[in-house]
Amino acid sequence: MIGISSKTVYAVAALQELGNIQDDSVLKIKEIAANANIPQNFLEQILLELKKQGLLTSTKGAHGGYKLAKPLKDITLKDVVVILEADIFSDICKTDHEGLKLFWADLKENVSAVFQVPLSELRNYQFKATQTLNYSI
Repeated sequence: MIGISSKTVYAVAALQELGNIQDDSVLKIKEIAANANIPQNFLEQILLELKKQGLLTSTKGAHGGYKLAKPLKDITLKDVVVILEADIFSDICKTDHEGLKLFWADLKENVSAVFQVPLSELRNYQFKATQTLNYSI
C-alpha cells in the first residue's frame, strides 16, 4: 500500500536545502544536487514537478535558481507524496465486504495523518542527530 520512492526522498532533501536559504536567495540545481547528494538529472525532473504543483518558484538567468514558494512549516510530507507518488492515498479496497471497507478506510485515514508532518520538523531531527553525534572521550 505505502511505498516511498527515491524521488520523494530526494524531493524532501531538496526542499530541506531550499528551506535553509534566505528568503531573497535562490539555489541552482547544481548546488542543491551537490549539497543533498542527489543526481542532478533526476533532481531537475523533481524540481520541475514541484514547481508545476506550486511548492517552488524559479528565476531564470545567470543569477537564477529555485526557492520555496512557501515556508517549510506550510509544506507537509503528504504534499510531496501526493505530487510525486501515484495513488498512494487512493482507495485500495476493491471488495463489497463492509468490514474490510471500514478497515481499509481507517488504515488510510491513519496513514494520511502520519504524513501530515510539516517539513520544518526535519530541523528538529537534524538537531537530534547533531546532539547524538556530539560526544567527548
